[in-house]
Amino acid sequence: MGPLVGTEWLQARLGERGLRVADVRWYLDPARRGRDAYTAGHIPGAVFVDIDEDLSAPGGARGSPRGRHPWPGPELVARSLGRAGIGRGTRVVAYDDQGGGVAARLWYVLRAYGHDDVAVLDGGIAKWLAEGRPLERGERAAEPAVFFPQGRDGWVVETAELAALVRSLARPLILDARAGERYRGEKEPIDPRAGHVPGAKSAPFSANLQGGVFLPPEALRRLYVEKGALEQAPIVYCGSGVNACHDLLALERAGLRGRLYAGSWSAWSSDPSLPVETGEES
Repeated sequence: MGPLVGTEWLQARLGERGLRVADVRWYLDPARRGRDAYTAGHIPGAVFVDIDEDLSAPGGARGSPRGRHPWPGPELVARSLGRAGIGRGTRVVAYDDQGGGVAARLWYVLRAYGHDDVAVLDGGIAKWLAEGRPLERGERAAEPAVFFPQGRDGWVVETAELAALVRSLARPLILDARAGERYRGEKEPIDPRAGHVPGAKSAPFSANLQGGVFLPPEALRRLYVEKGALEQAPIVYCGSGVNACHDLLALERAGLRGRLYAGSWSAWSSDPSLPVETGEES
């Protein structure tokens, strides 16, 4: 199983032993709740996985030096994913209603903690509904499993490491997965300062998609090779470390690799000692 699966593939396997479907819907708008969307209608058998509680460490907030969605530690991951019924040998399919921009966080957390049998549903629940596929309502509790996190070195970059690279002569390849206007500093709806990490290139996660589904591997490869991802594995960030995982999934689909700056712009912009750039790429 690659990093993506299709709706036809998933419907044909619903109910299979060892398959866990995870609804990972989440919204920046505080008036909307992913769990409400889940209970109103989800893919049959899916369990709800919460970005804030299950895939982020406690203490995330605007202005926090750790960012709005701090990287989850192994104890939290073991507890939350075990509660979701994910254990050794479980095949996981994650979905959302934002083209994979949220579900990719679960994909990357699992991969970073040693679980490779995971994919994102290409097109998510929007494509599922457009094709007239079934839903169920209410809550679905999973049979608990035991998840053993096996963290992989180098998959997650901390602020201090990135700051040292930016200040050095290393010229790291850094990609910013936010919308272009946030990258350029024209608007900043939530974090303390506007702009981007010095030297970063704009790589909005929306560019990975066409018609709500991922571009073919060869198109994604061209997109990221043009940014330099063939020469070095990029460090990818977004607002809080969620949407950046979409770029990381796109890189994987293209046969390339990247690393996540987990604190992302929410952590970087909260430290006034760290430099900020605005405008187009230099």
